[in-house]
Amino acid sequence: MNSKKIRLKHRSDGFIATTLSVLIGLGVSGALLVGVALALIFPKLPDLDTLTDYRPKVPLRVLTTDGVLIGEFGEERRRPVDITEVPLVMQQAILAAEDDRFYEHGGIDFMGVARALITNVTSGGRTQGASTITMQVARNFFLTRDKTWTRKLYEVLLAYKIEGSLSKDEILELYINQIYLGQRAYGFQSASQVYFGKPLRDINAAEAAMLAGLPKAPSAYNPIVNPSRARVRQEYVLRRMNELEYLDDKQFEAALKTELVYRNRKTNDDDIEATTGLTINADYAAEMARQAVVEMYGEEAYTSGITVTTTLIAKEQRAAQRALRNSVMDYELRQFFRGPEGYIELPNNPKEAEEVIGDNISDYTDYGFLQSAVVLSASPTEVVVSQGAGAPLKLTGASLKPAESWLNDRAPANKRLKRGAVVRILKRKDQPPMLTQLPEVEAAFIAISAKDGAIRALSGGFEFSRNKFNHVTQATRQPGSSFKSFVYSAALEKGITPTTLVADEPIFVPADTPGGKDWSPKNYDGKYDGPMLLKEGLAKSKNMVSIRVLQKITPQYGQRWATQFGFPAANVPPYLTMALGAVTTNPLQMASAYAVFANSGYRVKPYCTPCCCRRGSKSCNRRAQRFSDHPPAA
Repeated sequence: MNSKKIRLKHRSDGFIATTLSVLIGLGVSGALLVGVALALIFPKLPDLDTLTDYRPKVPLRVLTTDGVLIGEFGEERRRPVDITEVPLVMQQAILAAEDDRFYEHGGIDFMGVARALITNVTSGGRTQGASTITMQVARNFFLTRDKTWTRKLYEVLLAYKIEGSLSKDEILELYINQIYLGQRAYGFQSASQVYFGKPLRDINAAEAAMLAGLPKAPSAYNPIVNPSRARVRQEYVLRRMNELEYLDDKQFEAALKTELVYRNRKTNDDDIEATTGLTINADYAAEMARQAVVEMYGEEAYTSGITVTTTLIAKEQRAAQRALRNSVMDYELRQFFRGPEGYIELPNNPKEAEEVIGDNISDYTDYGFLQSAVVLSASPTEVVVSQGAGAPLKLTGASLKPAESWLNDRAPANKRLKRGAVVRILKRKDQPPMLTQLPEVEAAFIAISAKDGAIRALSGGFEFSRNKFNHVTQATRQPGSSFKSFVYSAALEKGITPTTLVADEPIFVPADTPGGKDWSPKNYDGKYDGPMLLKEGLAKSKNMVSIRVLQKITPQYGQRWATQFGFPAANVPPYLTMALGAVTTNPLQMASAYAVFANSGYRVKPYCTPCCCRRGSKSCNRRAQRFSDHPPAA
């Protein structure tokens, strides 16, 4: 009996010893293999100059002269920020969401790896990762997102190398500036502007948690596209902040109840451009600046952080854009209603209908105070519309006047205002909302400083995203009676005085070439006042007086005189019709020409981009030219 036990004991001891030997051998072999791998791989790891001399791709930015952003160009919206400028609540939200032991581990969080492994095993699948912030920096700067063991090994080794070369704050700063957060926004400073329209330093805990939840899946947790999923992710980050004691219970509850206001939410404020997120609309001027900079620097302009400071003044630009749009819409309200922009098939269930509207309304861009809406119900006396957010809006009485002909049964079925019709709501301050449509007419606005030619406000059309044609610089039209000032100034230069009598009587001009036509112009109102002073003829814009003045000084002289104001000779044919504005010009030329009168006879060249700043500035010196010292030959 005893001998049997002894043999079993010897056999058991031998099995244990063999097993231990095998395990030790495997461990040694594994260690040797890892050592060989490290010896081969570590020297091949990329140099960290990209991190130690961090130069992110910063887009071209265009500002007004008083520092308001009007345009940003480049594939990546990025605004680098120093770690000292990142609010504590933002740093805490990032750590809570991504790596709460960041300041404790050396690049690899083994406790996090173990926790993730246990979670994945117990959940029956690979549901949780263990990438640290340092590993994410390594991946974002040097590696692909391929899910392979080789890439993961490089990521781990790079994380150790980074931790040995940079401080924790430097690593966190790189992460904060480099990570992609959706909406073409790279880095949390840019994301704060894109989503909330405010600098990172001004965000609260609720906003910080929303931003911190984005790196995991920027598209899935985008609060603009997927608000419900984004809310779930935000609540998770807030709970983690509470568990880590970054937020106490009171702060946690307050953050959960905070309503987030996003940058591109529909708004009644006509000073906010919901489609761009910018506080003023100056897309045409921004595009002019972009073209100028790209001509100087090529494609490098979009990545090297060039900032262009234009001559625009934000307050004046707001006023210009508002005046242009108000004028266009006042005209549009007097036009025949052309019918809905489109139709959206709406389910009968109100909740489902609102979801469908929310999913589709973004296809119809808002333009400041002219906003898209979908008809929920329509009758000759009341139309109820939804804008995809907020309570439905009821329109009655005068609000329906622009489209009242399309609310009865006699309207064509394909254009009738009915449930699902996409319309426009005009929301102006201190005025009731109006049911209307997108305008077809265009307009332009230009304001320059007569002293130096600096453009203070410029709008090339109702909305740049609809029509990128700049009507200030590209649209050539006949200026009509507004050109008469140049004819009269030519007369003064030739010695005709403001008190010279000129006949305001019908005039007949026979055809001066074979096959031509006789010309019998008239005054606008068909009335004639007989002999009158030159200054009265100008004040009353009398066509007959203007023509007789041009006859006296000759059309050829009038043409040469007009070129001194900046009008190309080819655009000012030397005929008597010039007196009535039969020339070709654009608003920019007209503004520049009229500035001569306000500038004591000096002509200035209009400009919008006096300096391009790129680690310094390059200014363009402009000199006014006085042409009245050099009148055209008689």
